[in-house]
Amino acid sequence: MTASATASTAASTAASIPDFAGSPVLLIAASPSVKSRSGALLGAAAERLQHHGLSTRTLRIRDLPAQPLLHADFENAEIRAALAAVAQARVVVLATPIYKAAYSGLLKVFLDLLPQDGLAGKSVWTLATGGSMAHLLALDYGLLPVLSALGARSHVDGVYACDAQIAKDAAGEYRINDDIARRLLAGASQVLDRVPAPQPVEPVSRPALVL
Repeated sequence: MTASATASTAASTAASIPDFAGSPVLLIAASPSVKSRSGALLGAAAERLQHHGLSTRTLRIRDLPAQPLLHADFENAEIRAALAAVAQARVVVLATPIYKAAYSGLLKVFLDLLPQDGLAGKSVWTLATGGSMAHLLALDYGLLPVLSALGARSHVDGVYACDAQIAKDAAGEYRINDDIARRLLAGASQVLDRVPAPQPVEPVSRPALVL
């Protein structure tokens, strides 16, 4: 491979790695599907966080390279960037579908890559979707203990939505109902308490010229 080809490959790889710097809130989408109810729930949460003036970035686990993810290849640049994003965030928002009363296998694989204290000092907000309310406790009994074991400092009140609460509209897009919207708004306010919104910069007053 020529030097120019090597440089071109390196530039292409670098361009594919997302930049998470400067964002206090990391959104993690753990659905294997491109369009999903949990993705719609995460998007709605992001809108409410941004309404409060909070900067967010989104990590879609499905977009990470499969082989390095499954084989815990910490030399892979995209895997390193994803783990660095978690390390830099003050609040981590996790959105997962619930399958057979458990969070997604994709999320399990990613959480296994984190060090034992990978969430130390961070606040975590869990969002989940499932076919019915029968899986409501999957967050409390399945996911939260794992996050606590990873050192999560505090938990924002989780939001679980069943299929009926995130229905498709006439255009085929997922829409959250009013109850879920209210709960997301309450959760976003809790996040704001943990990450104060940036204060507006006051204009600098300049002394009047004396002629």
